[in-house]
Amino acid sequence: MTETAGSGPAAGGRPRVFLVDDHHLFRAGVRAELGDAVELVGEADEVQAAIEMIGERSPEVVLLDVHLPQGGGKAVIEAVRGAHPDVRFLALSVSDAPEDVIGVIRAGARGYVTKTISGPELVDAVRRVAGGDAVFSPRLAGFVLDAFAGMGAFGTALDPPPVDPELDQLSSREREVLRFIARGYTYREVGRELHISVKTVESHVSAVLRKLQLSTRHQLTYWATERRLV
Repeated sequence: MTETAGSGPAAGGRPRVFLVDDHHLFRAGVRAELGDAVELVGEADEVQAAIEMIGERSPEVVLLDVHLPQGGGKAVIEAVRGAHPDVRFLALSVSDAPEDVIGVIRAGARGYVTKTISGPELVDAVRRVAGGDAVFSPRLAGFVLDAFAGMGAFGTALDPPPVDPELDQLSSREREVLRFIARGYTYREVGRELHISVKTVESHVSAVLRKLQLSTRHQLTYWATERRLV
């Protein structure tokens, strides 16, 4: 795990943590991994409930997914930060796409780790974020630093990324499926990673092929590689 310099782990007691993810089984797994190392003060599975409950529960750290029903993690951060500036956000997502990472960091998240993280690493990440550090999974740290190179304080607004009309046609879930397929995952493996059925994966792939006017998985992989989405 790579992190920037900061004030270190939160001192004195367990960090108060709020969990936001729309998959019940995943939330249960995170609770089990965190165990008694944190004080879990609540959880939510969609944006509006998360915003309301975070305001009520006053956690130190919010662990949240990037893609949520009725919005995303970015929407939660933007809604909460103004009224509750002391709350720190750590994104925990299956996606390692640059636009997802930069989007939530720009919104105000203090870190971003992928769902391949181990339990002890997650506990360490939460403690560090509670203490003021910025924490990233190793493979994400490089392009985050590149994106913010030459800027002033951490979190200063970035210029918007270039517009890709073809990519913009795809929903967030379709983009996730696209990246896994382009990396060589089978439909069953994609379903397992995203907690969706094989039939749903097939439906997303069909929609992506139709929107991009492609006909084969090989063409899809080439299209994604050209745009550095893989």
